[in-house]
Amino acid sequence: MKRIDKKIALSLYQDADLLGLGATADNVRKKLHPKGTVTFIIDRNINYTNVCINRCTFCAFWRDEKDPAAYVLSRRKLFSKIKETIALGGTQILIQGGLHPELDIDYYVDLLKTVKKKFPVHVHGFSPPEICYVADKAGLSVKKTLKVLNEAGLDSIPGGGAEILSDRIREKISPKKIGKDRWLEVMEEAHRAGMKTTATMMFGSVEGPEDIIEHLEAIRKLQDKTHGFTAFIPWSFQPGNTELGVKSEELRVKSSKKANPQSPSIATPKSQLQTPDSKLHPATAVDYLRVLALSRIYLDNVPNIQASWVTQGIKTAQVALRFGANDFGSTMIEENVVAAAGVKYKVSIRDIINAIKAAGFNPAQRDMYYNIIGSF
Repeated sequence: MKRIDKKIALSLYQDADLLGLGATADNVRKKLHPKGTVTFIIDRNINYTNVCINRCTFCAFWRDEKDPAAYVLSRRKLFSKIKETIALGGTQILIQGGLHPELDIDYYVDLLKTVKKKFPVHVHGFSPPEICYVADKAGLSVKKTLKVLNEAGLDSIPGGGAEILSDRIREKISPKKIGKDRWLEVMEEAHRAGMKTTATMMFGSVEGPEDIIEHLEAIRKLQDKTHGFTAFIPWSFQPGNTELGVKSEELRVKSSKKANPQSPSIATPKSQLQTPDSKLHPATAVDYLRVLALSRIYLDNVPNIQASWVTQGIKTAQVALRFGANDFGSTMIEENVVAAAGVKYKVSIRDIINAIKAAGFNPAQRDMYYNIIGSF
């Protein structure tokens, strides 16, 4: 299939028939993965702290340092979580957290070294905002910081903190977080150092179709240069308990009362909410499948597309396997960030295996590099 440009991508996103778009993405998936195998990984998302100075409006997980619910995970609890993960067949831990003002590079180096000394586990950790924060506090370049962390035991980097790679949107939803260029810098430096990473996209907040295309273009352009992304994971914004979600709901209610003064209980649909400088676009399952399919078609150089049962539920994730996805993600023995927004889908390893088989595919356990560990 000939590579599509941004203009065609925008047309597909806005005008293409959903099932036709899905069929096109499914054909791309078949060419890349002709054996019909759908992979998953057994790992655990360990959040070492919820203290974060960024205070992103879309996040329900962060806490101030003095908040009663603030924490930094003790080594005893951390080790216990890793032991349990390995006992359940896990091969990897995904470790990430907030930007804690009291944690410096020595904390991260010691953490990595102690984990590697005690456990035979792949450490997939510290998203680009964390890497930049550690680097800035230490007065080091991103390149040097990655070298130090890699030598201490960091194996690969998750794609967190990307949200939408459009500074116009980032300024609205996460003004304190690193910009598009620094996120891409971390990933490029990691790739050039031989470290593999994933890439993500959070959509369904205040972005428009053009912003989604800009994000996909940024990922594809960097992948052309480095070939370091193993997978792309699009997932939808979960507004529950977030500042962005609360403010949007307040504006929705005000708008509803103004439009229906005699019927205050009749609400204007959220998708029609107008805010002073943007419009909230909560993503439906249809929106999710459309973005997923477009991602598979546009990112012709990224080998794997991951379905997000964590935000969509297992049934929609099954459908996603016919919309371009070839990976079911992680078993997520533990997940806290999305759960903080009130979304708490839980599945077992057997649930994932059965879901993949029921969708007509062959389930296989993988590692971070998509090496097959076992088939079912």
